[in-house]
Amino acid sequence: MSAFGSETLRARVIDIIEEGEIDLGGVRQKYQVARVELLEGEYRGIVMEMDYGRRQVLSNAVYLQPGDSILVTIGTRPDGLLTVYFVDFTRTTPLLWLTALFAAAILLISRWKGLRSLLSMAFSLAVIIGYIIPRILAGGDPLQVSIVGSILLLGVTLYLTYGWNLKTHAAVLSMVLVLLITGTLAALFVAFARLTGSGDENALFLLQMLDAQINLRGLLLGGMIIGALGVLDDLVTTQASAVFELHHANPSLGAGALFRSAMRIGQDHVAATVNTLVLAYAGASLPMLLMFTLGQGRLGYLVNFEFIAEEIVRTLVGSLGLISAVPLTTLIAIFFARRAESLGRWEQVLGPEGGGEGHGHIH
Repeated sequence: MSAFGSETLRARVIDIIEEGEIDLGGVRQKYQVARVELLEGEYRGIVMEMDYGRRQVLSNAVYLQPGDSILVTIGTRPDGLLTVYFVDFTRTTPLLWLTALFAAAILLISRWKGLRSLLSMAFSLAVIIGYIIPRILAGGDPLQVSIVGSILLLGVTLYLTYGWNLKTHAAVLSMVLVLLITGTLAALFVAFARLTGSGDENALFLLQMLDAQINLRGLLLGGMIIGALGVLDDLVTTQASAVFELHHANPSLGAGALFRSAMRIGQDHVAATVNTLVLAYAGASLPMLLMFTLGQGRLGYLVNFEFIAEEIVRTLVGSLGLISAVPLTTLIAIFFARRAESLGRWEQVLGPEGGGEGHGHIH
């Protein structure tokens, strides 16, 4: 099996030697013939001619210009002549500039906590790329791998960002329980709805590329877990912080009164968070929603198709997990907050309450 993109080479557009218009199945569009220089591989340094827009309908009005860095593949015609085909534009430079701008903005606004959040983000990517993906590809159960990887990912990143203190302990413990609840709900309703995980064409493409079998249903479940991680991070840290702040402002509040006050804050947050999750999934599925609108299909009929049902289950299961995070985090944070003053020698092990930098959170 060859890796995706392994047969793709970088090239540079030297000049445009021909331009014109062509009719492709009733669609008139501009085409170009460019002279390109291959920048890597066994044909490095060779200059070849390449068609752009002559054989395929272009989905945009972006055309080649001299000096453009592009990705190409090399093919051989039946007569043995080498041919170069356009794959895509090279976007490394603008992506690096955007990343640098993002990092600078985080450091400018959040300073040292911003640096820790960047390190946390790097660690998250390392866990996903270095642990979760390799173990799934090696035949591991995607749901189990995703839950273990998620606990490792969020546990370390929360401590790295917010420090070793009672607030973070409450958030991490809550996060572990919510992930287990979300995983259980996902497994239950994926089986109940008879979802196979084949609704995503990328999953089917993955099966064709892999020599080994992969559990598509488990992959769907794992994706549901990872999809809720970013929002879960925000929710549990904010709710734990709210409990500690309320207790600090009025230490005389009993457990019941503290729970009710914190839940009033959590209710607003969870409503906004669930809406955020729904909009995020809807945005990712926007082309599919447009297709159904144009098709004027009956909604009650369309929701039975697997690729639609998968998104519905993914959204609702993720939302249920987030909803459960509010009361769970509130109860656990109350347990820690009410005992913060009487830890004694345990404070050296568990850390301080979590004031100062522990307040607030980074999205």
